[in-house]
Amino acid sequence: MSATYPPRPGSAAADKVAVLAISSHVVRGTVGNRAAVFALESLGHPVWSVPTVTLPWHPGHGASTRIVPDAGAFAAMMDDLSRAPWLGEVGAVLSGYFGASDQVEPTARLVEAVKRANPRAVFLCDPVLGDGGRLYQPAETLVAMRDRLLPLADIATPNRFELELLTGLELAGNEHLIEAATTLGPARVVVTSAHALLRGGIGNLLVEGFEALLAEHRQIENAPKGVGDLTSAVFLARLLAGMSGEKALQTTTAAVFEVLARTAKRGADELQLETDADSLKHPMAMVQMRRLAYPGGNRRA
Repeated sequence: MSATYPPRPGSAAADKVAVLAISSHVVRGTVGNRAAVFALESLGHPVWSVPTVTLPWHPGHGASTRIVPDAGAFAAMMDDLSRAPWLGEVGAVLSGYFGASDQVEPTARLVEAVKRANPRAVFLCDPVLGDGGRLYQPAETLVAMRDRLLPLADIATPNRFELELLTGLELAGNEHLIEAATTLGPARVVVTSAHALLRGGIGNLLVEGFEALLAEHRQIENAPKGVGDLTSAVFLARLLAGMSGEKALQTTTAAVFEVLARTAKRGADELQLETDADSLKHPMAMVQMRRLAYPGGNRRA
């Protein structure tokens, strides 16, 4: 896979391709597609937004009603999108949280259709499965993501726990994260919540080619939800803008940390992207970049 993703000539916006975002929708809050769509649109991309489930708020705030599309209707809509006359406008697909395991196969078919219509299109799979040692998706969804979506993905953005779930490995340190990332499939893997070398820090670990890069910053306690969704969307937008993986990692980590720090300072319980949109475009926060030793063994070409 090439290091940059130039726009498809003749698309709706020659400099900013459309992104197809498939994830959850909440009425209140900034998680799932509420975070991803805002970030992508703020960075200039038209977005085709597909809700996989509708919730009044993030489940971390308490139990609530889940509205999951009927399986047949969801599949029919995805097949409609696969035949859309404007499909060539789509330069990237981003998938996140699924409301049901039977949504994965129609999503995979749509990704395949996008890549047929636009061979330059890229697919970022954010395998939203769990966090903090807790799996909050059924096993069937994990298997479907691992076996159907990840083989199609150019980029994956699991957190540390999700990488363990998907590879079946125990990952005690960054060397183990790097080794596991090389087995996942996609040519570019960003592991969020990686082990930081800074005391009281946390990092994002990029593994691509034969390189491993760590961007780290101080950890913010009791952080609002949605950081992973935001990270995936901003990283994708940076790559679509032509940045190298290293520069995309650095500026994405800086932007997300800046938004997170400002939100925490206000005492808000949700990311406040509408207030901090400039941080997505021109972050001022400093992050520590490190090039880590790459373990022995061959990375697939």
